[in-house]
Amino acid sequence: MRRDGPFRLARASHEAALGGADEMAVSDSVRRRNIFVVGLDDFHLAQLQTLPDAENYAFRALFTRQQLKSAEGFPVRELLEDGRRQLLEFAGHVDAVVGYWDFPVSTTLPILRQAVGLPGPALEAVLKCEHKYWSRLEQARAAPEHVANFCAVDPFAEDPLSQVTIGFPFWLKPVKGVLSHLGFRIEDAEDFRHAITRTRAGVRRFGDPFNLILEFAELPGEVAAVDGNHCIAESHISAGRQCTLEGYAYEGRVQIYGAVDSQREGAAGSSFTSYEYPSTLPDPVQQRMMEITSRVMHQIDYEGGPFNIEFYWEEDTDHIWLLEINARISKSHAPLFHMVDGCYHHQVMIDLGLGRDPKMPHGDGPFRFAAKFMVRRYDDARVNRVPRRSEIDAIEASIPGVVIDIAVREGELLSQLPYQDSYSYEVAVIFVGGQDRADAKRKYEHVMDRLPLEFARADEPMRPAAS
Repeated sequence: MRRDGPFRLARASHEAALGGADEMAVSDSVRRRNIFVVGLDDFHLAQLQTLPDAENYAFRALFTRQQLKSAEGFPVRELLEDGRRQLLEFAGHVDAVVGYWDFPVSTTLPILRQAVGLPGPALEAVLKCEHKYWSRLEQARAAPEHVANFCAVDPFAEDPLSQVTIGFPFWLKPVKGVLSHLGFRIEDAEDFRHAITRTRAGVRRFGDPFNLILEFAELPGEVAAVDGNHCIAESHISAGRQCTLEGYAYEGRVQIYGAVDSQREGAAGSSFTSYEYPSTLPDPVQQRMMEITSRVMHQIDYEGGPFNIEFYWEEDTDHIWLLEINARISKSHAPLFHMVDGCYHHQVMIDLGLGRDPKMPHGDGPFRFAAKFMVRRYDDARVNRVPRRSEIDAIEASIPGVVIDIAVREGELLSQLPYQDSYSYEVAVIFVGGQDRADAKRKYEHVMDRLPLEFARADEPMRPAAS
């Protein structure tokens, strides 16, 4: 029996799965909980349907992923106005409003929940995670020795470089960005000028809709002056081992249930190449990261929600640096938890959304190790050939614990892909479960040897694919 069935289910339409009015009750005594998922998509619906007690949940789309993520802009105003209307006019009982996406989902959830009186983190607590400058201010108050030097930068100022109070090299990032979009390593003034040009052209895509959300929050003066179209400059941290803790806050308790290692490569080490679970960092290092996490999450008054928090550990100096906090589960890590622990960590999101203490298993999955490999290219190219469905099925069937997700279409230019980091293009994702890291890496290499994913130079016309 295959263990990766839930991934394959994700390719079916979710409309039938959402059902109709007959979902309101499983029996006369047990009512299905109506769980509204902001940005619901097929892939994650299939994961949600495998959760314990899923038969007692009715998952309902409050906007789909396509509606929120595929347009030229982010429909924040529509999400807040129409989303609240849908929740308030729903004929049944709204039991939870949840989401696993970054912007604009994570930052609108507190506003949507408040409209129907549901529990969850306050908007200001979420913004203290998601607004990079505000987050750094709070982190520095709780754990100053673990936070790099930073300052705010207005990219539209006449002389933005004059606002930078830290020395080269440093990182320049938007106050609100996704997937390292418009994140640059700055070595000198020329790098800075190039980054500012790119930033001015693209920062409003996230900044303008983010500013709509800031209007709902009570902002201290030092934050109100740094809106979504600003950047943050941060001192460069020497190379180290990156680790993300997945956790939650509930009734004043901060709990960590998993640690995932991140591997990087490419220019400036800016591009993720794999996420690996469980972490191989020494236990004492992980314990120190957990203690720092507890201090910071209490500082920002984060309560009743999931989060993930990223750290660097400098092995040579044994120093820990805090990178950033996200007020959500990592959807990228969900299949890894399923493979190793036997449950997608959407379970944590659902439990908290229903106002209860999460129950997450540990070590109950079919594999001892799992990884998500990001297949990347570092130069622009045209996609000449992608695998057919039958070819993907054949590879997955022959290598246990493998799931393949192609992120490009034939004929596309990589430079036209949305939400890429500043140095590479993600063209596919390979999830792999194994008995250890070496086993998973072996399986990944077997997949890549067989995967018919072909590219041509960007200036070459598309060639007819071989039949």
